[in-house]
Amino acid sequence: MRILQLPVLRDNYVYLLHDPETATAAVVDPAVAEPVLVKLAELQADLVAILNTHHHHDHVGGNQELLARYPQATVYAGEGDWGRIPGQTVGLAAGQTVHFNHHVAQVLFVPGHTRGHIAYYFPKSGDLFCGDTLFAGGCGRLFEGTPEQMLGSLDQLRQLPESTRVWCAHEYTLNNLKFALTVDGDNPHLQARYRAVEALRQAGSPTVPSSIGEERLTNPFLRWDQPALQASTGIQEPVRVFARLRGMKDHF
Repeated sequence: MRILQLPVLRDNYVYLLHDPETATAAVVDPAVAEPVLVKLAELQADLVAILNTHHHHDHVGGNQELLARYPQATVYAGEGDWGRIPGQTVGLAAGQTVHFNHHVAQVLFVPGHTRGHIAYYFPKSGDLFCGDTLFAGGCGRLFEGTPEQMLGSLDQLRQLPESTRVWCAHEYTLNNLKFALTVDGDNPHLQARYRAVEALRQAGSPTVPSSIGEERLTNPFLRWDQPALQASTGIQEPVRVFARLRGMKDHF
């Protein structure tokens, strides 16, 4: 399975999963349709599935146009998002699987950013498509969920193997790490990552994917139980540490 990263809008990423053997593809969170249609034509591939993580327009805005060209495509999304995902045909719950040819994704229920947010984890290839739950160096805002929910979702993701590639939906990394340095500035791994990310962005290169191992070392929203973050917030209890960090980032 090839993963093609398509930058769209101001800072979104759409991911096209291409199976050359069958000349088919699946798309994750198509914010807009045109770049996906162009790439499918280049690959001479048919779109068979749309994998949506949540209902926000910058993740589902291309669904209907893609379905107009590929009406046979199955539209997957969380069962809690029925009525909010254009063209949804399958509602998914935690523990279910999605099959794209011989590639199998596990469905993870990760509420917090929204109430119905899910993620797709391909254990064989080690790829995680997490929408707006986990970002490189950060996490999503709490629009419909609680700090307790988001903490549980992020804890679930940080338990994945360190080598897991994190394909998040936005290029927010540099700003996320600028904030991280304000609360975990003595972290040498974070300092090194910031320098590397700064160089990538100056070169116009993407900073995604990252890895779960890298996020564990540098992302403050996966480090709520570390002394440095507890000291920065003046709090010990994990949910309150996380909530304080999220509030600080909201106003950063």
